[in-house]
Amino acid sequence: MNVLVTGATGFIGEHLSKCLANRGFVVHALYRSEEKAKLLQHPSIKLFKGEVSDRQSLKAAMDGCEQVYHVAAFAKVWHKDKNAVWDINVTGTQNVIEIACECKVKRMVFTSTAGVYGASSVGYSINEASTKRHDNYGNYERSKLAAELFIKEQHNSDLEIVIVNPTRVFGSGQLSESNSVTKMIASYIAGKWRVLPGNGLSSGNYVFVDDVVEGHILAMQRGRSGENYILGGENVSYIQFFKLISKVSGKHFSLFRIPLFIMLLSASLMELTTFLFGIKPKITRQLVRKFNCNWELTSNKAEVELGYKAHSLEDAIAKTVLWINSK
Repeated sequence: MNVLVTGATGFIGEHLSKCLANRGFVVHALYRSEEKAKLLQHPSIKLFKGEVSDRQSLKAAMDGCEQVYHVAAFAKVWHKDKNAVWDINVTGTQNVIEIACECKVKRMVFTSTAGVYGASSVGYSINEASTKRHDNYGNYERSKLAAELFIKEQHNSDLEIVIVNPTRVFGSGQLSESNSVTKMIASYIAGKWRVLPGNGLSSGNYVFVDDVVEGHILAMQRGRSGENYILGGENVSYIQFFKLISKVSGKHFSLFRIPLFIMLLSASLMELTTFLFGIKPKITRQLVRKFNCNWELTSNKAEVELGYKAHSLEDAIAKTVLWINSK
């Protein structure tokens, strides 16, 4: 079977493309960067240069495919073009769906984010039925929600679309902005990461990239059209997360708590520098507030309906540390 993967050279897209190819699928890999395309050398991967904003290249890549994994997204902290996130994540998704309908594609899996559900209350894990809390949204989450709402409107279409919502993904692969958790693990092992956001007690859900890839494939096979499936792992605080890294790596470093007001001040100065000189900020005030909230989620729906199962967090970190040390 021919399948299209958009964003095939991204962190999740690369893993997904190779996994599908190894399972006997012929993967049509949509890519933009010639340099990154070198990552996809495989006899069952056909490369198609283009992007989701270019309908002609998108149609050429999708021709003859029965399934589409729409993984391409703009997930960077900042871009000089303020419309980039919307153009790629919303308009790009609309293009993918419209071309898929023209090409008579049967099923599509759309990669959203668990961030569309917003932060969680203390002691409560978010699920797919939870009310979305817009107060915690950044432009990325807003754009993904808008794309999801467009998908929900396609219920009369012959194209079946399943939505997956990964949490904080990490593992081997490109150390890009979308793999920031692995970059953080690598920095800690190297003795370069010495801070805890806020009081270190804010919780998040962390998931191994191999599990997210398997979740995509299960969603394509078994997911109900129009439904969301959170693809996550374990909920832990920053303190617990770094303790696991220390345990499996054998590296022990003191970590210093950075009060929220200092983090916000630093982010404000970076944003001012960006405004004055166009220098990309390493962090923004919105991100500071986001990562000082609790983001606890459950993947119970995916486990029950898809047969999804995640690695233990300790095992996933151990595999990641082993990969980092092998580089």
